[in-house]
Amino acid sequence: MTESLNPQELRAEVAHLQEEVKMRDQLVQQLSQELFRLVKGSGNATPAASTQGQSEQLQLLHAQLSEVEQQVDFYQQQIAERDRELLQQRQTVQELNDRARMLEQVVQELPEIYKQKFAERLKPVQERVEMLQRENRQLHSELQSVSYRLAQQTRRQSGNLDLPSFEESRQRASLPSFGGA
Repeated sequence: MTESLNPQELRAEVAHLQEEVKMRDQLVQQLSQELFRLVKGSGNATPAASTQGQSEQLQLLHAQLSEVEQQVDFYQQQIAERDRELLQQRQTVQELNDRARMLEQVVQELPEIYKQKFAERLKPVQERVEMLQRENRQLHSELQSVSYRLAQQTRRQSGNLDLPSFEESRQRASLPSFGGA
């Protein structure tokens, strides 16, 4: 039953039990005073004056006092148990609050962690791209150099410009006629 109560309800229940114990204590105090008064009064009286009614009343008060003491013990045990339960629940609440704060901090740090992990994974890819770009520039430079040397070598071998050669035609070239003009 107490597992379903929240800390506020437990505090209210403990306060209620403490009030009951306080009322029982007052009743015990009153009964003790009455018992003392009766015992003191019967000590002053002569044994012949003591009646059967007073004896029964004294026994009844004794029984009531015993019952109240048992109830006080029972309520004190209940209060102690509720106090233990309340302490356990406070500890549980504290642990859950600590865990919630820790998880909140982790959640706040996640974007930075993911950013860092992504940067770590991206770094080798960027290095590879840079290496390929350097290699590409180097190959392009070498290709231009080879093309230039090849063109130089070709010019030196031919001695003149590289122009297409036309074969001399055995026929005479005829000019087009423009219809007798």
